[in-house]
Amino acid sequence: MGKIIAIANQKGGVGKTTTSVNLAASLGVLEKKVLLIDADPQANSTSGLGIDVETVEIGTYQLLEHTNSARDAIINTSTPNLDIIPAHIDLVAIEIELVDKENREYMLKKALEEIVDDYDYILIDCAPSLGLLTLNALTAAHSVIIPIQCEYFALEGLGKLLNTIKSVQKIHNTNLDIEGLLLTMYDSRLRLSNQVVEEVQKHFNDMVFQTIIQRNVRLSEAPSYGESIINYDASSKGAVNYLSLAKEIINKNS
Repeated sequence: MGKIIAIANQKGGVGKTTTSVNLAASLGVLEKKVLLIDADPQANSTSGLGIDVETVEIGTYQLLEHTNSARDAIINTSTPNLDIIPAHIDLVAIEIELVDKENREYMLKKALEEIVDDYDYILIDCAPSLGLLTLNALTAAHSVIIPIQCEYFALEGLGKLLNTIKSVQKIHNTNLDIEGLLLTMYDSRLRLSNQVVEEVQKHFNDMVFQTIIQRNVRLSEAPSYGESIINYDASSKGAVNYLSLAKEIINKNS
């Protein structure tokens, strides 16, 4: 059975989409069959893999509405072993539309049941909020990766997210694990970056991935070409970091 991993943090700009796209591509290159689900109305994972958001007809929105099956929504990407269920701006409306529905937190979980065995890993790029979309992702997932930026307010909001995860574990998904905390945007020259790393490792020790994602120009350039870092510049520091993370996750789950 495939492992479903949500990538979540209600703070924006912490490297969620960068991690979703590049971890998915790295797992694909390491010969795992991967599906990336874009569950963020900004649809950055979709455009980051070279798909024109305007042309998306069936995506995460239809999945949550149960008007189309997951198989209908899957698009192949140019990255080896990587498929995507894209997003579109209409995903913004889903929280309002689901609000009166019964079992509204389980819509994604139900939609994924038919394809969970088709993949080794299913990654969900969550919206930067703790709304119904993220709740659906956490209810459907087996585990969650939390990206944490190596900056001053890094730990702000982390408590809130961990509390949300606890309540999801209690009410909706008793099997939800924390796959790990991922330190992103690390700059070894900055004392602050090093302090954040120490602080996070001290507080959360085993929960923190050994791999740290360093600040890397190529990493921020890649999405504008609609490519993962693996396709864009496989020798860059960013590619090396994400391949290392992918190996760490494979080892952890083997």
